[in-house]
Amino acid sequence: QVQFVESGGGLVQPGGSLRLSCAAPRTMFSLYAMGWYRQAPGKEREWVASINGGSTSYADSVKGRFTISRDNTKNTVYLQMNSLRPDDTAVYYCNVPAAIKPWGQGTQVTVSS
Repeated sequence: QVQFVESGGGLVQPGGSLRLSCAAPRTMFSLYAMGWYRQAPGKEREWVASINGGSTSYADSVKGRFTISRDNTKNTVYLQMNSLRPDDTAVYYCNVPAAIKPWGQGTQVTVSS
């Protein structure tokens, strides 16, 4: 059973920063591009960012503020989030964009003053 473990969320003021981490199974991590997703209250889950080798892509809503990266030695993908806004409030998840696997528990990010 695939198991993603997301961490690093919390409560932050508007304009603040957080770095999220997602540990993935080693075999999967080495084979696939990885992505971050989020689900805000009352909304559908949406794609945020992806990384495939050295190539990254972002949703327009986070472009220029968020940075996705990965450490292949730790089987971990990161999401550095800067200039956070209240509408970034959501539960954040990682997964494999090309073939969505069972979702992990996610990590809650709340942006509020």
